[in-house]
Amino acid sequence: MKIKVIIEKHSDGYIAYPLGLKGIVVGEGDSYEEALADVKSAIKFHIETFGKEVLENYVDVEEAFIAETQIAA
Repeated sequence: MKIKVIIEKHSDGYIAYPLGLKGIVVGEGDSYEEALADVKSAIKFHIETFGKEVLENYVDVEEAFIAETQIAA
């Protein structure tokens, strides 16, 4: 099964999380590769812990977009 993952670069490292998977699953690392490996491990752990039922509600995200907007404070 293929699951799309968002990986964000921050000043102190990388954060990764899957799209369309119910529950909170997050990975992190000092590099892109570390964050991707960590979130993959977290997804496996999530499925092992809560069962394959978590995949029943998986929403296959066809595309993901990043947009920026300005909000008056």
